[in-house]
Amino acid sequence: MRVLLTSAALTLLAMHAFADSVSGTILAFDRVANIIVLDDKTIWTIPADFALPENLVAGDDILIDYKSNGDNGVGVYMSITRVDG
Repeated sequence: MRVLLTSAALTLLAMHAFADSVSGTILAFDRVANIIVLDDKTIWTIPADFALPENLVAGDDILIDYKSNGDNGVGVYMSITRVDG
């Protein structure tokens, strides 16, 4: 029984996705390639079917909420919102 519980716990840990967020100012936004570059030089490739706030432009402050896929980076984007400064 102990082995079964340990195995189940390890499986759950391996499948767990971590929620995270990042905020910053858009340095560049490529609408065709769906790429956002923040002022800290991080590059975010957004899925083509993801709903972005209308009229995003360089200089906008945004908050990106996503679920991390462990060491593999972003798993799923949850939301991208414009933050009023």
